[in-house]
Amino acid sequence: MSSRDVLMKTEATRMGQGIQGGAGQYPAETEARVEAGTGAHSWTNAEPNTLMEQVLERPNLMRAYQRVVSNKGAAGVDQMPVTALKCHLQQHWPTLRERLLAGDYHPQPVRRVSIPKPQGGERVLGIPTVQDRLIQQALHQVLSPMLEPTFSDHSYGFRPGRSAHQAVKAMQRHINDGHRWVVDLDLAQFFDRVNHDVLMGLLARRITDRRILILIRRYLQAGTLEGGLVSPRREGTPQGGPLSPLLSNVLLTELDRELERRSHRFCRYADDCNIYVRSRRAGERVMASVTHFLERELRLKVNTDKSAVDRPWRRSFLGYSVTWHKQARLRVAPKSLKAFMAKLRPLLKRSRGQSLTTTIQKLNPVLRGWANYYRLTASKRSVEALDGWIRRRLRLILWRQWKRTHTRARNLMRLGLTKQRAWVSAVNGRGPWWNSGASHMNAALPKKVFNGLSLVSLLDTMNRFPSQP
Repeated sequence: MSSRDVLMKTEATRMGQGIQGGAGQYPAETEARVEAGTGAHSWTNAEPNTLMEQVLERPNLMRAYQRVVSNKGAAGVDQMPVTALKCHLQQHWPTLRERLLAGDYHPQPVRRVSIPKPQGGERVLGIPTVQDRLIQQALHQVLSPMLEPTFSDHSYGFRPGRSAHQAVKAMQRHINDGHRWVVDLDLAQFFDRVNHDVLMGLLARRITDRRILILIRRYLQAGTLEGGLVSPRREGTPQGGPLSPLLSNVLLTELDRELERRSHRFCRYADDCNIYVRSRRAGERVMASVTHFLERELRLKVNTDKSAVDRPWRRSFLGYSVTWHKQARLRVAPKSLKAFMAKLRPLLKRSRGQSLTTTIQKLNPVLRGWANYYRLTASKRSVEALDGWIRRRLRLILWRQWKRTHTRARNLMRLGLTKQRAWVSAVNGRGPWWNSGASHMNAALPKKVFNGLSLVSLLDTMNRFPSQP
């Protein structure tokens, strides 16, 4: 054990024995800084050194347990499923509680999992054990109400009562107010680059219970298990734990306050931040100064390849873009359409023995979710085209399933085509994709047929939502 770990353990033991901060030899702020390091912030100490007791109160733990169980999720490095958590706690909770109160609890490493990003590439997740997810969730439930009032009104991600739709509407307002240039900032691997000392310094200004600070740092430093080996973590906060979104907002609130101090128009959702200005020259100045601030003060790196100063209708924010009109209207960003089509293709492939009804049943929940998210869209032409593409893919499935010429002719006649037209269409010698978009298939399988099969129409679903300004 290193000298630093010995010091941390000694101080945690003192806390468990009832030493109170704020007076005498060990004032609260001094104790916090031993663990947290340095960091300049305007927050003040206002909470007593009893946060850990609040975290471990039975009502808070029951809420955390219900949340973790309802979220399900994969097992961590110990392979314990969510279903085994109750039995595990019944057996080990007294000891676990004592270790947490004494500041002597050490989290287990996280399990590394890679998932594909919608726009390409991979996102690395760190899956904590079920036990650590429970503790993190209990921490989040106590810390979030305390930290929430310190966050900016221009921040919309991972906050109660706030949503991506609110951020998108704010973007539209800024553009329609005449700020028709955007500084589109992309933070390179944000969650992997969070500086622990900077983050802990900010937390120490608001949290005085050293046991909480020590526990959070240990979660930050918990290693990653991959291929049977544990890699130590010196920076970053792993995506996948309940605490990571809150910690990201604590750090990026510093960016929010700096932009507010400069009177900029901006929207931030997690690590996606767009700043709106009136000219390209102003945007280039803002890009340079904000990049300098992020790298110097927060130790973060801006991805220069993906960041840009541009017109907002040539960029996207949270999957949305805008039209170029004087009063900009919201639309689905082109790259979001492409990503969604790529997501649908595996669901729209021919499957032997699977009926069209079964395919549609699997497809509908995905379509409803997408239509709900993009319901703010005012420009519906691309959505109508997407509906047509989906129906064409379903016709393609049927054409391939029919296979033989006489089967195709018979089914086309059954769907209402004349005998002559059905046979001409069946023997045309063209490929499946051409036939799926040809007039005979459109006549045999029009939109009303798919409506009868309960296929969700994106356009019809979005039109049922209240109209947006």
